[in-house]
Amino acid sequence: MVVRRVMAPCGLVLLSLWLCVQSVPISKDKTKEQPLKEEMEPPRSAETGLHYDRYLREVIEFLEKDPHFKEKLKNANMDDIKQGKLSKELDFVHHNFRTKLDELKREEMGRLRMLIRAKQDIQGGNGRTVDHQALLKQFDHLNHRNPHTFEVEDLERLIQSATVDLENYDQSRHDEFKKYEMVKAHERKERLSNMSEEERRAEEQRYEEMRKKHAEHPKVNHPGSEDQLKEVWQESDGLDPDNFDPKTFFKIHDSNGDGFLDESELEALFTKELEKVYTPGNEEDDMFEMEEERLRMREHVMNEVDTNKDRLVSLSEFMAATQKEEFLEKDEWETLDQKPIYTEDEMREYEQHLVNEENDIYKKSEELLKQREELERKQKELDDQKIGLQQAVEEIERIKAAAKEPAGEAAPVEPVVAGNTPPPPPPGHQQRDVPVPGPS
Repeated sequence: MVVRRVMAPCGLVLLSLWLCVQSVPISKDKTKEQPLKEEMEPPRSAETGLHYDRYLREVIEFLEKDPHFKEKLKNANMDDIKQGKLSKELDFVHHNFRTKLDELKREEMGRLRMLIRAKQDIQGGNGRTVDHQALLKQFDHLNHRNPHTFEVEDLERLIQSATVDLENYDQSRHDEFKKYEMVKAHERKERLSNMSEEERRAEEQRYEEMRKKHAEHPKVNHPGSEDQLKEVWQESDGLDPDNFDPKTFFKIHDSNGDGFLDESELEALFTKELEKVYTPGNEEDDMFEMEEERLRMREHVMNEVDTNKDRLVSLSEFMAATQKEEFLEKDEWETLDQKPIYTEDEMREYEQHLVNEENDIYKKSEELLKQREELERKQKELDDQKIGLQQAVEEIERIKAAAKEPAGEAAPVEPVVAGNTPPPPPPGHQQRDVPVPGPS
């Protein structure tokens, strides 16, 4: 774990999270382990939770394969990395690895473009305004102006983005959980409003019984306390609690043997406590709440034990924590059901947000309806014009056809023969009108 060794003394452990091995489940009894086989599958890297996690790990994996870069990484410190000094070593990475990095970047660019198009379609289809700035932030971890090659700026952006995003990741998880709980409460409120009085009383009684049933559980020990660790030592490790030894405990649960307890290894220690409160399949137990509880426990231990704030617990930090008064904490851990997840103001704000969204969708639908009516009106005008043009064309064709027909035969004209012409009347002769017989 070369990267972990570089970062451990330097505040936020950035690259260690990219390559850390997932912890072995704590329910495993290590006293009954079989001898290791000669061939084992390579350990899987723990996910960071970042949307570019795969790209992040693949880039580091290929950079570590280059001997020059690996040596520079081994001798670097966090300040060198943050200031971009390590990124400049990319110019000396072997051509074959650079070519692979170029390929990884092109794949990531393609993935992000598909992601953004999908988000635009979803937001547009729901009548929501597309937040283009938020969409563009999806590209912060690389230089999207150069979509073809992986350069020094890409490595600098990747390190900077991962540093910030990992620092904010836990808070974003808390925010998502809070929203999840408010959605549940709002949907329940909506269901109750659509019930009869009798149905509503029955549903509220059922909900209260479920709440009480969930709250009935064994004592949950304070995470990181002596009682909590001894319980793991006894029930998961199969060892005598009277012989509890913090140093041995640390080595047992440092599953990858790197000398540190990382976040996933710490969270594995809390499984026994969580199983007291949450049982998969029970209607009253929400597994999303269980993961939020696990996160709270890990943050609590990190705040008390991780003195240099590098997101790792070293052996010295762990041993020092066992000498504090907090290690002997006997009070029960306050679980999520014992404290409010959100305030009334936050709930009102969320419900107002839903109302605003509904109004926006209604306005959008009204606009679309008007646009449809306008399009239908224009279509009718076009159809009428089309009919008029067809009639005009037919009339023109009729006239053309009539013009091409031969003219009708005229009545024969009798020839004038000499001598047959009557003589002109004498001078002074008046022609009398010949009476026309009238109707009988």
